[in-house]
Amino acid sequence: MKIDTIRHSAAHVLAYAVKKLYKNVKLGIGPAIENGFYYDFDNLKITEEDLEKIEKEMGKIIKEDLKFKKIKTDKKKAKELLKNEPYKLELLEDIKQPSFYELGDFIDLCAGPHVSSTGKLKAVKLDRLAGAYWKGDSKNKMLTRIYGLAFEDEKELKEFSRLKEEAEKRNHIKLGKELDLFSMHGEGPGFPFLHAKGMVIWDELMKYWNEEHKKEGYVQIRTPIILKRNLWESSGHWEHFKDNMYFIKIDNEDYAIKPMNCPGGMLVYKERIHSYKEFPLKVAEIGLVHRHELSGVLNGLFRVRSFFQDDAHIFCMEEQVEKEIIDLIKLIDRMYKTFNLKYHIELSTRPKKYIGNKKVWSIAERALENALKKLKIKYQLNKGDGAFYGPKIDFHVKDSLGRTWQCGTIQLDFAMPEKFKLTYEGKDGRKHQPVMLHRTVYGSLERFLGILIEHYEGKFPLWLAPVQIMILTVTDRNKKFADGIKQRLEDENIRVELNDKAETIPKKVNDAEKLKIPIILTVGDKEVKNKSLAVRMDNKVKFGVKVDESIKEIKNKIEKRC
Repeated sequence: MKIDTIRHSAAHVLAYAVKKLYKNVKLGIGPAIENGFYYDFDNLKITEEDLEKIEKEMGKIIKEDLKFKKIKTDKKKAKELLKNEPYKLELLEDIKQPSFYELGDFIDLCAGPHVSSTGKLKAVKLDRLAGAYWKGDSKNKMLTRIYGLAFEDEKELKEFSRLKEEAEKRNHIKLGKELDLFSMHGEGPGFPFLHAKGMVIWDELMKYWNEEHKKEGYVQIRTPIILKRNLWESSGHWEHFKDNMYFIKIDNEDYAIKPMNCPGGMLVYKERIHSYKEFPLKVAEIGLVHRHELSGVLNGLFRVRSFFQDDAHIFCMEEQVEKEIIDLIKLIDRMYKTFNLKYHIELSTRPKKYIGNKKVWSIAERALENALKKLKIKYQLNKGDGAFYGPKIDFHVKDSLGRTWQCGTIQLDFAMPEKFKLTYEGKDGRKHQPVMLHRTVYGSLERFLGILIEHYEGKFPLWLAPVQIMILTVTDRNKKFADGIKQRLEDENIRVELNDKAETIPKKVNDAEKLKIPIILTVGDKEVKNKSLAVRMDNKVKFGVKVDESIKEIKNKIEKRC
């Protein structure tokens, strides 16, 4: 029995239960989704508290073990059956051969399939309420959406619920507020505000990024965020990406706020003549981009309207492509391992809407595939999911809860160099067109930060932590010695704070742990006398640690990015 069949069947049971309890409700759609299902309803005014009542009604329907009966009919009969369901009548317009499923005295327009009877549904639970525009269009009416969970058995449901509960503890929006990392404001929906402590993490991420990219021979550029319409027409974004862009007028001319860094990078490349001897030419840009997202999908740092992207464009000759892809995969692998992030790879090919010609697309797809095969990397093939300008390899990282997030990408592009008439002087002295690789490692830096907050549950490794060390004094007598330790740590560029409040040590330790400080140093009379420290790290305490020894160990951990 396929899990999607179970979930879609559960959606029908939900619709039946709602119809029983709320007679005037109108039905939208009810598909299976990851981990469960949902159903959209009009004329349904309920709160989260009502979900328990609906779930009980679903339980009764499941217990009755009602059969799912398929009914085939013509459009005329279908219209009669749906005369009181305006949303279903709208869907019927695009259906050539309508079919229905009957469940007790409930009937719904549906192609199926379903489980044989409701008794087969062993693990179903309602999850939450949301609002959703009909057909996802903000011009349409907002409907009430009820989400549910459905699994093959109760054990799977309980495990998912446990992970969901754990994920709530790690919610980056909640932790971001508690740890003073970032905030979101009604004055700028979808535009994140990074706080001082969040900027510390940001700077450490960029410091690491710069080190790794310097090793690989990258140079950095910066391009404007507002550029003329004709540039976006040349790049293809005006035709293929217009709905996701913001526009302004300057001197009565159309401009766009950039959704991607690539076109600006093309203009920089064209500023001078290039030779094959420069290739591969690796040009990076940590660029601020803006993309129009509907308010209903905004989600902390995960879905925003402005973000920095660690783009890079590699210009090379066709014979260099495979090696460059292999080097990029190795770079991304090395960087993800630093964060203890596992990943899987997906290869996406030519979509329905694309630029360029099929022959060139085939060459590009083969180059990506060959690189993966040479590295003996398993990958998932996604036919038709490539970018409009080229096929791509996506890196889906797995966090400590086993959830996956799409971050890094490698996109092979023959089309944009052609559109922008990019050239280089070859060994033969003639002009040739370079091949271009687009790539990111972090992807959106804001999103990557959100992922790390949840991955670490806010307990950042020492090198990333906004405050690396908290010094606690037992009494005021210990303050002078503690101040000296603080100064020594600051001289070593270690981020440290001192808590010398008139509070108990257990209270101070508890406060530091709430702030998820990696290392806590306690200073009392004994430590002052022996010129030593009590070091609390990883829930273990070592007493009598010499100051020099402690600082050396801390520096070593930071340098190794532990």
